[in-house]
Amino acid sequence: MTALPQDILKVLGSPAVLIAPDERIVAANDAAEQVLGKNIEGRHFITALRQPVLLDTIEQVQRDATQRETEFLTTKDQHDITFRVTCGPVPMPAGHGVLVSFEDITPMEQAGQMRRDFVANVSHELRTPLTALLGFIETLAGPARNDPEAQARFLKIMGSEAERMNRLVSDLLSLSRVEADERVRPVDDVDLVGLAQQTHHGLSHMAREAGIEMVIDVPDSPVVVPGDADQLRQVLNNLTENAIKYSGSGSRVKISIGQPSYENRLRETGVSLLVSDTGPGIDPIHIPRLTERFYRVDSHRSRELGGTGLGLAIVKHIINRHRGRLRVDSQEGVGTTFTVILPVET
Repeated sequence: MTALPQDILKVLGSPAVLIAPDERIVAANDAAEQVLGKNIEGRHFITALRQPVLLDTIEQVQRDATQRETEFLTTKDQHDITFRVTCGPVPMPAGHGVLVSFEDITPMEQAGQMRRDFVANVSHELRTPLTALLGFIETLAGPARNDPEAQARFLKIMGSEAERMNRLVSDLLSLSRVEADERVRPVDDVDLVGLAQQTHHGLSHMAREAGIEMVIDVPDSPVVVPGDADQLRQVLNNLTENAIKYSGSGSRVKISIGQPSYENRLRETGVSLLVSDTGPGIDPIHIPRLTERFYRVDSHRSRELGGTGLGLAIVKHIINRHRGRLRVDSQEGVGTTFTVILPVET
């Protein structure tokens, strides 16, 4: 018994339609109707598919019976969707029809766009200090050649710009390493209490210079989680440094660790590590994007303070590697709390 075209298309998971030699759609599966609309069988393909590039491709296949590919763009729930469309000839009693199949390549398109955005952002971040350095070098070699005072001033600025590029490159390398290891869950025993105490001790001088009170509230006994000690130390350092830099003089920064307990977000026993401040807080509109690469709430101030825009992206990937969760709570004029929830068992 020969299967009908409608029966064959129904078992395909991807959208597909079959166009007969008379240019009418003779079969469409459920997935195709979700993309193109209901009740398209029997309609001329031009009225159902509409997009000129796809229509031209189908007509070319009808003329020379050669398989071709193109793209079909649509939207779903206000999100752009990109399909790779394959159009191929299919023998039929009255000639050859055209089988049009759709493959959702949106994730690949998004990944490609992310790579393009990343390269553009890195280029932009490096261009500014490089332009400054080239300008100062030209000045030192020309008008300021015999001006010791100007030379000292320019060399200081050049050192600052070079250090900015060095921080950016270091963060890029760190982000690359973290992303490369993200699928490999660390299993070493790490004492969060010890890490918090090290962070508190290491950044106390920075806090004093900024006029900020820094306190720590941790259990008396070790709180051990499976993890990578260096990466978790980096999480604590990044979050605490940010709190010190952006909370402002007279604020209070606190590092605290809770006791292990059942965490709904993990659906297992976990422990919460909090870094909070009493600074100006963050506008809620920024919170969903804080962990994006190069995203800054205040670009000018961030650059002045030496920020690269990658710190929280690194934090996010490290926490993901540890199968943890990151939550940000902030209220303008009150302060901000970053909560890291980590499982206590592998």
